Amino acid sequence: MYILAIDQGTTSSRCVIYDLQANVIAQASRELKQYFRHPGWVEHDAEEIFHSVISTFNEVVDKAKIETKLIKTIGITNQRETTVIWDKSTGKPLAPAIVWQSRQSSKICDEIRQAGHLELIRRKTGLLPDPYFSASKLTWLFEQEPDLLDNPNLAFGTVDSWLLWKLSAGKQHATDYSNASRTMLMNIETGQWDDDLLALFKVPKHILPEIKENTSHFGFTDTSFTGVSIPINAMAGDQQAALFGQACFQVGMAKNTYGTGCFMLMQTGENLVESKNGLLTTIAWKIDGKTNYALEGSVFVAGSAVQWLRDGIQLVESADETEALASSVEDSDGVYFVPAFVGLGAPYWDADARGAFFGITRGTNRAHIVRATLEAMAFQTRDVFELMQQESGISLKTLRVDGGAAANNLMMQFQSDVLGVNVDRPNVVETTALGVAIMAGYSAGIWKSLEECAKLRKADAQFSPSKPKSQTEKQYQAWKRAVKATMSFHE
Repeated sequence: MYILAIDQGTTSSRCVIYDLQANVIAQASRELKQYFRHPGWVEHDAEEIFHSVISTFNEVVDKAKIETKLIKTIGITNQRETTVIWDKSTGKPLAPAIVWQSRQSSKICDEIRQAGHLELIRRKTGLLPDPYFSASKLTWLFEQEPDLLDNPNLAFGTVDSWLLWKLSAGKQHATDYSNASRTMLMNIETGQWDDDLLALFKVPKHILPEIKENTSHFGFTDTSFTGVSIPINAMAGDQQAALFGQACFQVGMAKNTYGTGCFMLMQTGENLVESKNGLLTTIAWKIDGKTNYALEGSVFVAGSAVQWLRDGIQLVESADETEALASSVEDSDGVYFVPAFVGLGAPYWDADARGAFFGITRGTNRAHIVRATLEAMAFQTRDVFELMQQESGISLKTLRVDGGAAANNLMMQFQSDVLGVNVDRPNVVETTALGVAIMAGYSAGIWKSLEECAKLRKADAQFSPSKPKSQTEKQYQAWKRAVKATMSFHE
């Protein structure tokens, strides 16, 4: 028997098959097209998202050389906050999917702040009024096309809900607690859609999915897509799935995922910790009737900056070559990059900031630019790391890491140097898919306890600080000056 994880991310869709010891049997992935109709806007085609999932499903089953009926359960993990609306009668999307990075609802968020609703939102959702989250994206869509609200078959969901709806051939319209907590429409204390928030963002309640525990039975796949009917036993937002896959089950354990963005989460157990300085309070998961919370720091641009080096300015041919190129120089030669392509997330929350390079001289070459891009991920992570320790009162000694860039040894060593703590990398850096696979296995009864689940994580390498603190501190202070200059530019 096997477990299949659907990992639908911002830049690609991936399917991974695991055996009952959580070893990878086969995986397949497909890049997802990004649409940039206006500066600061990022959109997807929801149908393309679904078809990319189906094609990778078929490909991974072929690669694994197994019969589909041997897949015992499926888990779905996804890019969070991305907003999809569709017609239940046709199953067709009614607008482009607005990606979490997209900024078109910035004005709406500004107006909500100015109207004095910030504290209400923070208290009920643990979030801050920002176009990052789903609620303002919905408001924007309805302002653009008011007729949408007249459609009795209108449905809303984040990508998990969309995929569940499609895979079940329209039988299931549901989400999980981790994804619902990122919409800015759910009260994270009650675990229910909140009437005050729905009124504030002008969202009708009947279009929303049912909220279920992360390890619920979410229904079955339709045989027209998967050949046989397979139970879907887990759903989780990508960062919460990674937290689970990293076995961060104890209070104070933290992980950082280097994906399209960087996302650091610290487990706070059943204690809801309110942030006063720009972190987010979010639901990690709800399992067996218990809600676990987490503190989160969100960096909007990380791996997507490397993608920009490749596709945007064609400085590299592949992401894999960045480590060797960056290693060809001793340092960035005083070059600093603030990758604020779609604004800045934690702890700055400046939706209007845009990317900038500093310190470029006639001697700057492409290796310095590439190295500065990698180092920017580490500096942004320290911004969040310091704030997380301050807000939680917990001194972190180790940071667990995952995501594509975690495979970059140069990057991980620099991260350890900048933080001054050990960086712990597992043998499977695609922890998001692993996490939801373990969730699905736990839900299906393959693993009986979280202790059993924790043993499935295996360490690969640990990086310890190797540079004098004075050196890395000087670099970090220069980074902070670069951020300050970037933020002041648009003012």
